[in-house]
Amino acid sequence: MIRSRLMIAAAAVALAGGVSGCALLSTPDPVQLYRFGGASAFAGTGATSACPEVHVALRRVDFVEAARGDRVLAVTGAEAAYIKGARWVSPSEILFEEALRNAFLDGAACTVLSSGPIARDGLLLNVDVRRFEATYAAPGAVPDANIVVLLRLMQPGDRSIVAEDRISVSDSAGENRQSAIVAAFDRATAEVSRQIVVWTDQQASQAARGS
Repeated sequence: MIRSRLMIAAAAVALAGGVSGCALLSTPDPVQLYRFGGASAFAGTGATSACPEVHVALRRVDFVEAARGDRVLAVTGAEAAYIKGARWVSPSEILFEEALRNAFLDGAACTVLSSGPIARDGLLLNVDVRRFEATYAAPGAVPDANIVVLLRLMQPGDRSIVAEDRISVSDSAGENRQSAIVAAFDRATAEVSRQIVVWTDQQASQAARGS
């Protein structure tokens, strides 16, 4: 009889432990959602120089595999991880492309992004984001938001290259906090977008004058 009671008590403890374990597993870790791309690339000081208008089709922005999606990539030396508890509100490649398109609307003097089929005398702009990460010099250090972009402006017919370049921007977060890191990404994205617009304006204008 005593043995039976002990077995029942042990089974009750095991069941209680199992329920507790399931409850813990079913409770997700809290996640804070962030966005970038809200900072103005030109802040009302867009280019105003006279130049021929050129229609440019922006191809879908390519993003390095590790930085795609909604996770925030952090790199320390040869080690890479995602910042726990932080997510982008939309995939990073979508937020980046939205910010770039807005920059063209705000600051482009020569180029007009085509919303439909590209004109015969238009150009193709290829944007390849090769780095989009919070870079730490050492564990726990203050990170930088690093963005590296490869640009290529092409003729739509034969895809011949009109111009190509590389843009690299690094912005310190100032402190090792999620909100500070996101703010650094916001500033870096605005600066990269500004440089892309200025570069595209210059190269498209030169191509139009030379044709």
